[in-house]
Amino acid sequence: MGNGRVALVTGASRGIGRAIALGLARRGFDLALNDIDRQAEALEAVAAEAHSAGIRAIPYHADVSSKAAVQAMVARILHDFGTIHAVVNNAGILRASDVENCPEDYWDSVMDVNAKGTFLVTQAVLPAMKAKGYGRICNIASIGGKHGAPEQAHYSASKAAVMGFTRVLAQEVGPLGITANCVCPGIILTDMGRVNLDDPAIRGAWQAKTAMARIGDPEDVAGPVAFFCSDDSAFVTGQTLNVDGGIVLD
Repeated sequence: MGNGRVALVTGASRGIGRAIALGLARRGFDLALNDIDRQAEALEAVAAEAHSAGIRAIPYHADVSSKAAVQAMVARILHDFGTIHAVVNNAGILRASDVENCPEDYWDSVMDVNAKGTFLVTQAVLPAMKAKGYGRICNIASIGGKHGAPEQAHYSASKAAVMGFTRVLAQEVGPLGITANCVCPGIILTDMGRVNLDDPAIRGAWQAKTAMARIGDPEDVAGPVAFFCSDDSAFVTGQTLNVDGGIVLD
């Protein structure tokens, strides 16, 4: 049964985005589900699964790094749902390379999706949230934006940018009834995470660094995101929450 709230989740077809979307569905949010065209079939499957929770779920295909595509998508969502109460900026990519040999297009594509995409989606939804005097913005950053790892300088930079953006955004929109926070996942077993985690030695090393001695599942991220999308976090803004099983301890 729905709770009357509408959430937009970007990058919702798989991994952490899928888990977040289904977690919000279980909590009664109607869903606007976003991903790129080539993920259409997977996104439809997430929408179908969300329907089983008794809520509305509509897929929208758009590249979040394109302002025109984002503006058009948000216009369609507002036409279909009437409003947007919460947005989860989850869409992200990783193309590993060391700094010395990193192609310029690797840097640009990672920054465009991870950092600029978060900005463009947020910018597009703010007028509707401002009109209602209410909004919940949850940006998915990463512990990689705090500490980083070899061959991920551009990814780390993009996620650090998301955190800095969120801190300033929170100050600008707080008086308008809108909160903005970050969730920083740690080592999570997703398709993207398997780039490193398929190696038993690397997986074991990360487990050894984690207080809970295990690799995270996408579902581990869903609850903290749902908190930031709900009224339970009404007096929490400008924060970054590590969801990493105890790697970054602060």
